[in-house]
Amino acid sequence: MRRSVLPWLALVFSVPALAAVWQTQDLSRVFAAFAEPSGLLQGCGDVPEAVALAGELRDRALRIERYMESIETRKAQLAQAEQALQRKLVELKAQKGGIRSRSDSATEAVRSDIERLVAVYDQMKPAEAAAILTNLPADFAAEILMRVRPETGARIIAAVEPRQAALMTAQMGARSVRKQ
Repeated sequence: MRRSVLPWLALVFSVPALAAVWQTQDLSRVFAAFAEPSGLLQGCGDVPEAVALAGELRDRALRIERYMESIETRKAQLAQAEQALQRKLVELKAQKGGIRSRSDSATEAVRSDIERLVAVYDQMKPAEAAAILTNLPADFAAEILMRVRPETGARIIAAVEPRQAALMTAQMGARSVRKQ
């Protein structure tokens, strides 16, 4: 029996509420305050507290309005700054891609040059290669020796004077340690 009463009670209470809303037809007026600044003091002009309160309320309303305007201005500025940052981010990503491709092509060019140089030393006689490598900086000579075929490298090191061979071997070991 309880279940059949609840829908009827809901209908009884909601019909008058719907009728009131229908009559007003403007919901903003239902929830808005009807007091306007000019009508606030109607009949209360001789009460100093009421006059002071009305003035304070007007001042607060103006401050709130200015604050809301400044918030809207800041929102617009933030939106513009965000768009500028997005454009800059896209630009920087494009530049990064360009730099990376140039760097990759330069690295590839250096790598191919080194490979050609290593191929030249692989084709040389060990004594001739040793004479040239002893005149190069030790780290560069060690890099070349690391890249030539092991048999060729062994013959070249054997053709170098012992002090220079020890220096090149130390450089080769240091290079291996640096890579780790």
